[in-house]
Amino acid sequence: MKKNLLCFSHLRWNFVYQRPQHLMSRFAQYQKVYFLEEPMFDTDYKPSLTLSNISDDLWLVVPHLPSGLSKEEANEMMTLLLDNFLQNKTLSDFTFWYYTPMALEFSSAHQAGLTVFDCMDELSAFDFAPKELKQLEKELMRRADLVFTGGHSLYEAKKHQHSAIYPFPSSIEKSHFEKARNQKSEPADQCDIPGPVLGFYGVIDERFDINLIREIALQRPEWQIVLIGPVVKIDPGTLPQADNIHYLGQKTYNQLPAYLSGWDIALIPFLLNESTRFISPTKTPEYLAAGIPVVSTPIRDVIDPYGVNNLIKIGANPGEFIAGIEQELNKQDYSGWLKKVDNFLRQNSWDKTFMAMNQKMEQQLAVKPKVSIAS
Repeated sequence: MKKNLLCFSHLRWNFVYQRPQHLMSRFAQYQKVYFLEEPMFDTDYKPSLTLSNISDDLWLVVPHLPSGLSKEEANEMMTLLLDNFLQNKTLSDFTFWYYTPMALEFSSAHQAGLTVFDCMDELSAFDFAPKELKQLEKELMRRADLVFTGGHSLYEAKKHQHSAIYPFPSSIEKSHFEKARNQKSEPADQCDIPGPVLGFYGVIDERFDINLIREIALQRPEWQIVLIGPVVKIDPGTLPQADNIHYLGQKTYNQLPAYLSGWDIALIPFLLNESTRFISPTKTPEYLAAGIPVVSTPIRDVIDPYGVNNLIKIGANPGEFIAGIEQELNKQDYSGWLKKVDNFLRQNSWDKTFMAMNQKMEQQLAVKPKVSIAS
């Protein structure tokens, strides 16, 4: 394992706690990790980097740039900031870990001892994706020593693009979400919502099926729908409004089990479009670990393995989705299903994913020609 890891992320550390945070926290137990976010355009002064300590060897690195810059000017400033950050550091002691190919626009001059592309999503399919992203991803595929994908369907789509590419679907901290099974009290903003309660947490964006939620609320007014998470890239005014739809805003990772404890059904209401074609929702195993029945739209990486193993219900349209919810609400005994869930999730953990990734990295280092480049 290298002494240092520099992670280039398009997601902010304090946004939604997900794959990057789980993995970087674990790498930081063995090496110094720098989590470099995209720039904040919030200063009238010269550009700068602020470093703040998240944990012992985990550092949040935030670039601060003047507002009003062109894209070219911003990349020039980011290049200078990164050059200064890496000055007098031995790059052969670094792993560069990319979540966004866009970071190549200011990091391509530097060659680390190991380069990893953790391709957690098909970013080019998301709304407002930069037009340069596809070409930069090709370049990152060329430069990377290793490529990991966030699910099996994404792996199938990209496996021909690299000789050392491996699928690593998102995992869980099972013990964290199991707390929901024995939680005694719900948070104040949820405890007075009558049942049955259908819940969702995550980013509410262009992947979210607004019309499905609207139809469920309309057809079953006695059901209460709780939606937790930030609204991003869509007009909040387009979201369905009804007495039985409750928007509770963003919650922390540590708060989620308490909210889950009050849900009767957990929802994965994603559209089927280009932005969801290759997703592998982390919330699927998290919901299951909490002991809550799940109903999902037919997302490929949800159908297999969860649907084919009869761990969740799949609904391709509002009628099927509502029928799946009703089947779960009417079920009298969940003990057999829960035993099956626990057995399935036994081999699923972020610790095991981290260790398997690290093993691939060590194997790659063993066959990679040694470089000794200082910046």
